[in-house]
Amino acid sequence: MSSWWSSWWADTSYLLSVDFVQTTLVCCALLGVLSGVMAPLIVLRQMSFSVHATSELALMGASAALLFGLNVGFGAVAGAVVAALVLAALGFRGQQDSAVGVVMSFGMGLSVLFIHLYPGNSNRALALLTGQIVGVSAQNVWLLALTTLFVCAVVLVFWRPLIFASSDPEMAAACGVPVRSMSLLFAVLVGVASAQSVQIVGALLVMSLLITPGAAAACVTANPVRAVWLSVVFAEVAAVGGMVLSLAPGIPVSVFVAFISFGIYLVCRAVAAVRGRRIRVGSRTDATAVAAPTNPAV
Repeated sequence: MSSWWSSWWADTSYLLSVDFVQTTLVCCALLGVLSGVMAPLIVLRQMSFSVHATSELALMGASAALLFGLNVGFGAVAGAVVAALVLAALGFRGQQDSAVGVVMSFGMGLSVLFIHLYPGNSNRALALLTGQIVGVSAQNVWLLALTTLFVCAVVLVFWRPLIFASSDPEMAAACGVPVRSMSLLFAVLVGVASAQSVQIVGALLVMSLLITPGAAAACVTANPVRAVWLSVVFAEVAAVGGMVLSLAPGIPVSVFVAFISFGIYLVCRAVAAVRGRRIRVGSRTDATAVAAPTNPAV
């Protein structure tokens, strides 16, 4: 056991000193902030299925860019933003689930076609499904940094109407909040975040960063601001921790990100269950004290 630990630590320490690994570590840290800010709003708006469909269209854009020799990052962003806008437009009349299914299957079909036609190294194309750490360049870092700054700034500026439109759209519309515009704006943000996540964790497990941290935070707090902070912490632990753990064994980073995210979610569910039991026990105790007959002699 000690020899395995020493070997793992030596390999990980060496790889952390390599330039491209350090670049990817910065990308994972930025992605943790980006996905952590978006995840609670995605959970609040019940858009988990839409995120999966958007990631499929991001995969389509990335694979098309790879096939035609363009920048994969920009291709993923373009595909995801178009998908998010289409989903937002098709889902206004109560047909969100069917629209998501149609768009997702269409995107996956085109992705398979582009990957099949790609004449280069097939591993590079398949890495779009499971994530990659070797292909992250300095250009990707700058693109991710600008994307994170843009998304965080937009969420901060439109925080109140976004929360209002997400939690109670009917009341928000009655109060004059442009619910349709907020939905389109949030759809663009989801598309951008999904596109950036696909490059690190892959299209198959993008939900481990864009949904699970927000779902875990929702288990332990009902405060939207606190949920965002907790979600960012959870996403950072999953993204950076998953990347570090994947170095020595050479396993795709998405595997460890998914495992860590799921573990955090289980812990938060356990904390919520314990809190609920304590509240119920306390309520029963108070009710018993109120209902107990008083001694007139006292």
